Amino acid sequence: MPIPDATQTWSGRINPVTLGATPAEGGTRGRTVTLGGEAGIAFLSSDGETPHPPAIALDVLDTTPVGWPEPLREVYGDVWSEPAGWARRAADLGADLINLRLLGTHPDEGDRPPEAAVETVQAVLEAVDLPLVVWGCDVPAKDQAVMPKVAEATRGENCLLGAVTETDYRTLAAAAQAYGHKLIALAPCDINKSKQVNILVSDTGYPLTNLVIYPTTAALGYGMEYVYSILERGRLAALAGDRVMAQPVILDVGYEAWRTKEARTGDEAAEVWGPIGRRGPAWEAVTAAVLLQGSADLLVLRHPEAMQAVRQTIGELTAT
Repeated sequence: MPIPDATQTWSGRINPVTLGATPAEGGTRGRTVTLGGEAGIAFLSSDGETPHPPAIALDVLDTTPVGWPEPLREVYGDVWSEPAGWARRAADLGADLINLRLLGTHPDEGDRPPEAAVETVQAVLEAVDLPLVVWGCDVPAKDQAVMPKVAEATRGENCLLGAVTETDYRTLAAAAQAYGHKLIALAPCDINKSKQVNILVSDTGYPLTNLVIYPTTAALGYGMEYVYSILERGRLAALAGDRVMAQPVILDVGYEAWRTKEARTGDEAAEVWGPIGRRGPAWEAVTAAVLLQGSADLLVLRHPEAMQAVRQTIGELTAT
């Protein structure tokens, strides 16, 4: 029985977004990372090219983590009180990018001033030569004070800054445009909300082509089916010609996976669930593998074993 040709012809393409800048480009990074550029469904080579495979960033916090499970402590516990050292560890483990969270600026988590945040970011930039993703503390009033200073201090480095939302976007969009950075557009897991954020940001004069969409996500067993369907719908809309949705996607997999009870419960559950040393990384890796096929372009992970498994998966899916 002949197999029908199901090849689809698409009118759209995902905008490529390059992060980082080498000395020749005015920055100090040792390399750049380009996201997006797909002309077809993820990993379906007959549908269209995928010029840039999905990238992986490893998490770095500016404060000592509270409540992180033992498998993560074993990897980072000796460096996680010092962001620059933590970033070096992430680079040595093979991350493509560093995902730096300025949680210490949160009013309830230290309330560090913008100057302290800038010092942390500069220390990380000096410690590693990877492109940088920088998030604020998710308190709009504080982020509006901190993130423009971070954007100014990292001028020329072409960082990815997060995040702009439907209600808070003007300040960070202006700073990113002034100092040459890319932006994360954050919205609930809803196509219309994502489009609205992108439109609002572009109305300020910030280029749509410099946005990376964060539609939020979920871990395996915690709403994955719904998240996957939203990712899929967004990518199909983009490939069908919707330029507002034609942006690469970042997903915060590590944060979501490691807060599930399956990843956090200790070895008291080993008889039923297996040892936590393998269970936690596996939960993160499987979550990431599913989301890859929903068209994720940049995954933020935590455990190196999960990263290795995801890289192997990407390699197998992109092999020709």
